[in-house]
Amino acid sequence: MEITIRPYTASDVEPLLEIINYNILNATALYDYNPRTAAQQVALFDEKLQKGFPIFVATHGNIVVGFGYYGEFRFREAYRFTVEHSVYTHPDWQGKGIGKALLSTLISSARTNGFHTMIGVIDAENTASIAFHERMGFEVKGILKETGFKFDRWLHSVFVQLILN
Repeated sequence: MEITIRPYTASDVEPLLEIINYNILNATALYDYNPRTAAQQVALFDEKLQKGFPIFVATHGNIVVGFGYYGEFRFREAYRFTVEHSVYTHPDWQGKGIGKALLSTLISSARTNGFHTMIGVIDAENTASIAFHERMGFEVKGILKETGFKFDRWLHSVFVQLILN
């Protein structure tokens, strides 16, 4: 199976929105409650791009199967060498190497752009994502308990980190 990773374009919004909204409604990968509109998603992506952060899209032929990006970790000046990333795969395409291709691209981009460390924040129930990040060289650095409330239960955030250089 051939997966292509390329930069995001505005024509990707609808299939990416399908992936995001699936995760909002069915998973703890996002701590949002309400599905996003196309306008909301475009605004979020435009803000990242205006700040010089990349958004990458994974495709199989003409089918969008996943995407990933990174952006500011925190908004203080001293954090400018640290980025936080997100990777999402269409639920029908999970387990096919798409997340690995996207995260590898994000890591390479962050290194090329002079960032020092990459952070991921993963819901503690998502043990597959935590294990995936560990296979990609990330280390679990801490767990913050009861940081989110979704699906009538408290959720815990696991912080993973990769030193890039």
